[in-house]
Amino acid sequence: MTTAVEVDERTKSRLEELQAEIRLRTGTNITEQELLTQLINNAYESHDEVIDSFRDTTVPLSEAEKEAMGRNRFSSGVETDEDDIDEILYG
Repeated sequence: MTTAVEVDERTKSRLEELQAEIRLRTGTNITEQELLTQLINNAYESHDEVIDSFRDTTVPLSEAEKEAMGRNRFSSGVETDEDDIDEILYG
């Protein structure tokens, strides 16, 4: 079964460039369908990453974000337990 998928000109151009690069580096001619099949199979294997790429924010934080947060931390000298947090958050 063959199904047509519409893509914009930029995406079509990038697909053709990738197809040409594969031919140049490997000497293997592949069709756009073969290339798309491979790309989809690779994306499926790492589908969490693909799904996360559509999120507005990234969770968990990147290492750089964690480091930035750590640089701005300080100790108030007051020990906080779960009951304190609950009281602050929920009243």
